[in-house]
Amino acid sequence: MNKTIDYYNRYAKEFCERTTGTDMSFCQNKFLGYLEKGAKVLDAGCGSGRDSKYFIEKGMQVVALDASEEMCRYAAKYLGQPVECLRFDEIIDQEEFDGIWASASLLHVKKKELPDILKRMYHALKIDGILYASFKYGTKEEQRLERFFSDYSLEEIREVFEHTGLFQILECFETKDIREDYKDKPWVNIIVKKVWRFSHGRKSTP
Repeated sequence: MNKTIDYYNRYAKEFCERTTGTDMSFCQNKFLGYLEKGAKVLDAGCGSGRDSKYFIEKGMQVVALDASEEMCRYAAKYLGQPVECLRFDEIIDQEEFDGIWASASLLHVKKKELPDILKRMYHALKIDGILYASFKYGTKEEQRLERFFSDYSLEEIREVFEHTGLFQILECFETKDIREDYKDKPWVNIIVKKVWRFSHGRKSTP
């Protein structure tokens, strides 16, 4: 993960210039369709701040975070509000957010570590909270282009979320990369809802 963070620190300016104008409205609107206006959203791995800005413009309360200090600096300037420099394994919020948006960010987490990160996000969500995440399509787990990637198929990512027992899967679908030079590389998207467990008639969490 440190090498991946170093990459984003080195190339933050170029990355932001390349991604800020990318149209993600199809997935953004699917996510927003499960939330009320004014909902509190965590943009986990906000990158350039593109998605945070879209959600703010749609009337959401947005908290943005990223593990790269340089990305946080660019995103904060773009959004006109502070951006937290925080890794996924440092998230300790409890029932704070109505939704968590993790677009092209959890794909940098090792597969064996993803269940723990999902548990942290589970606890950070309010009752019936919504989580969106996207990953590059495939089966590999490897270092490439100076970053670490965990790729998933639809079936595999479904299994990961189902195995946690923490979420109800609402949608799981593939999309094409809208960038011209990446059109042959599909994405796997998943939208889930926090599931509350009951023990002896009382709500309980893992």
